[in-house]
Amino acid sequence: MEIKTKNLISGKVIRTQSSGQLKEIIIKEDILNIENPSVSLCFRGMDSSGIIDLSKKELDMIFKELDEKKKLLKGVKLLKFKK
Repeated sequence: MEIKTKNLISGKVIRTQSSGQLKEIIIKEDILNIENPSVSLCFRGMDSSGIIDLSKKELDMIFKELDEKKKLLKGVKLLKFKK
């Protein structure tokens, strides 16, 4: 997994890049407040680690986009040739 971010510090844009492996997926759902579940993606790299929190609305948007793109990938074939 690779993460790229931009931060505005003292009027300057600083770009950071990190990579690592996805270690854990945590689903948070409150029994009293069922309307706002969230998913946390926990990752750890050699020099960095972090947690990405996604709301239900963001997850729905990701699933919708992936479903649309999945149709495009059906006809793709990978061919390997020996030299």
